[in-house]
Amino acid sequence: MSTQIVWFRRDLRVRDHPALTAAAEAGDVLPVFIEDPAFDDAGAARLAALRTALRALHAATDSALVVRRGSPEQVLKALARETGADAVHVSGETTPLGRRRDGRVEAALDVPLIATGSPYAVSPGRVRKGDGDPFRVFTPFSRAWLAHGWRAPAELPPAHRWVRRIDSDPLPEPPEVTADLTWASEEGALERWQAFLEDDIDDYDEHRDRADLDGTSRLSMALKLGAVHPRTLLADLDRVAPRRGKPAQRSLKRFQTELAWREFYADVLFHNPRSAWHDYGDQLQGMPYDEPGDGFEAWRQGRTGFPFVDAGMRQLLEEGWMHNRVRMVTASFLTKDLHVWWPIGARHFLQHLADGDLASNNHGWQWTAGTGTDASPYFRVFNPVLQGQRFDPQGDYVRRWIPELRHVPGAAVHEPWKVDGALAEGYPQRILDHKAEREEALARLESVKRLR
Repeated sequence: MSTQIVWFRRDLRVRDHPALTAAAEAGDVLPVFIEDPAFDDAGAARLAALRTALRALHAATDSALVVRRGSPEQVLKALARETGADAVHVSGETTPLGRRRDGRVEAALDVPLIATGSPYAVSPGRVRKGDGDPFRVFTPFSRAWLAHGWRAPAELPPAHRWVRRIDSDPLPEPPEVTADLTWASEEGALERWQAFLEDDIDDYDEHRDRADLDGTSRLSMALKLGAVHPRTLLADLDRVAPRRGKPAQRSLKRFQTELAWREFYADVLFHNPRSAWHDYGDQLQGMPYDEPGDGFEAWRQGRTGFPFVDAGMRQLLEEGWMHNRVRMVTASFLTKDLHVWWPIGARHFLQHLADGDLASNNHGWQWTAGTGTDASPYFRVFNPVLQGQRFDPQGDYVRRWIPELRHVPGAAVHEPWKVDGALAEGYPQRILDHKAEREEALARLESVKRLR
């Protein structure tokens, strides 16, 4: 049998892996992961999640996984020559950086680089309008995406064999973190998914926005790492739907819609690579922004004096994760209250989020900032107090992440400046007046509108 290299990237699993299936059908499989030195600067939770997933993949390949450090084109060229491999198999990449990297690898290799599948149920670029143009708005995209459909999960040929006796660098040690990384592995992600599917998804539509409840699947990290494929989740949703009542089916549809958002943002980035770090739209062209200063540092550290914002930013630093509702509120605070351009916040999130996905993160930031697709109007400014009162009604989320406020009972924790002694444990005063900064944001919007 010939040797086929499978280069793992955003697909750290062995189930429902089209590229692995294609390689196994062609010959014996050498599983490879290449450490990118640029990732060394990532936050601890982000590194720990990746390295936890790698260790699980090493076990899933019966310890055959080869880890090498260096540039992919040099490492893969050397491995192909060393093993006499006939091809290098990958899951198709659609991010700007990934496409450029794969182009360099393909040019350097003496054997074919074969892309099969992608990290998405429907590969970016396939869902288009009737005239062939890409979608710019989510709702029509989601309808077309659903109508397009997706293939069933890929089956792994039963008789595949791993190539062994190839030198590997040691598996990198995950840094010690307090975050729960159980779901970074394929087995952990699938166990979490089955438990969520059986016990919790019926309440998803009602609970998904509540920061104080464990109402989401928490699988964003597994999806980012590729420990689970979205097609696996979609197939399971279809499988259980006939057995559920109408309220539960609404939750199943809502979960499907959230997966569609992930696919939409990947599609937007595929067609508009520049939107990774620049405004997607020109509706705010000329908007004056402030340079990040002391307020930005307070935001990063979770010390703005607005408890719902600060709880989210502290959760980010400690867990490498943040509830999506809180991501929107903290992003609004930076862009609308502190008047800082969104890429600065997006970079901070990507530094620390274990589920940090370029397309979802950066276009989510643009949605909040008012520069992206389906953008919330710039004049919609999240009120951090009202958001906390609505989505953390008893203040449990705030008290979990801000120990200085644990003595403040109930919903009063969202306005500690109104409670005698609430700031006695060292929680800071508010760094700004939200009402005044909202008016400033609207004034800046008016100045942009006059320029157009």
